[in-house]
Amino acid sequence: MLIVLEGIDGCGKTTQSRRLVDHLRAEGRTVTPLREPGGTRLGESVRALLLDPATEAEPTAELFGYLTARAQLCAAVIAPALARGETVVLDRFYHSTLAYQGYGLGLDLDLVRAAIRLAIGGVRIDHAVWIDLDPVVAAQRRARVRAMDDRIEARGLAYLQKVHAGFASLAAAGELQRIDGHRSEDEIAADILRALS
Repeated sequence: MLIVLEGIDGCGKTTQSRRLVDHLRAEGRTVTPLREPGGTRLGESVRALLLDPATEAEPTAELFGYLTARAQLCAAVIAPALARGETVVLDRFYHSTLAYQGYGLGLDLDLVRAAIRLAIGGVRIDHAVWIDLDPVVAAQRRARVRAMDDRIEARGLAYLQKVHAGFASLAAAGELQRIDGHRSEDEIAADILRALS
């Protein structure tokens, strides 16, 4: 089973991913926790490059950077884990690409979706939840724990509002289950479990 948690940085998805992994393991499941981009040597190298404020990348080049990391992760880690019957909990997946590079940077959504299909191969999502948090609140949370924004966050509030609107559109289309991220950590965790059940 593949479970994906989505949302803008600061929404709490990494915390909720960890909580979900702990819950599923307590139920006796074998769980593989992963993040995107990352999870492989190639993916972690691409992650460092894409998030580095010194990196210059045009929107299409940025898209292919994320897809490079994703293709490796799907083929080398996710597909084998699913084939073994494991549960994979993934902190971000292709909905982030649609929101950040599609809606946020204005790349053609049909072309982005076609590229995503090529990158993920036969991997399919079983559950995808979106932790919905106002970008202003998310930025305030990030500022409390980090001294500097990464390259994506540094694009500013107007960009992140486009990304947020992209996630909202995907949720409205039924591709993501919306979870209200403005509440307590425990309430969000309970809502995620309800959504998965």
